[in-house]
Amino acid sequence: MGIDRARVEAAVAELLAAIGEEPAREGLRETPTRVADAYAEFFAGIGADPLEPLRESIAVEDADPELVIVRDLEFRSVCEHHLLPFLGRAHLAYLPGDRVVGLGRLPRVVDIIAARPQIQERLTEQVADALMQGLGARGALVVVDAQHQCVTTRGARQVHSSTVTVASRGELAEPLRRAEVVALIGTGIVS
Repeated sequence: MGIDRARVEAAVAELLAAIGEEPAREGLRETPTRVADAYAEFFAGIGADPLEPLRESIAVEDADPELVIVRDLEFRSVCEHHLLPFLGRAHLAYLPGDRVVGLGRLPRVVDIIAARPQIQERLTEQVADALMQGLGARGALVVVDAQHQCVTTRGARQVHSSTVTVASRGELAEPLRRAEVVALIGTGIVS
């Protein structure tokens, strides 16, 4: 499912007119097309399955992986309340069941879920659920730290603020395990 570029272009032209601009002036003439191109990228996750990247998992044989942490996965999303971007980093941890996945597939899960009109709280929960469901993990913990343009550029204008959300599932929802993993994500030292 893709976006309807013609409708996006028409809507952007109307929006420009509604704010008192002339959509046909030289500097704005191509803006509706540029916005349609951007929206096709920003919202590419609509209709995409975030479990797809996890389908090619690897059976764990001679080892019992205790914990997998992937930190600092950069993402961008668009706040569904204001249609303004929010940018941040996701940190993922999971306790494998009998399968693991190539580490390069985990950022794809985040990208798919982030590429929709979204709120950070739901994004965090959906990534944790995808890890549990897609990997059959014994536990999952996701920490997302993001800056929201609706907070930094309008209203409160808190340019240095960020929002942190956490979702934990299974064995990693237990308070001691959760605290251990959050500490490991925060320090970057995995021992």
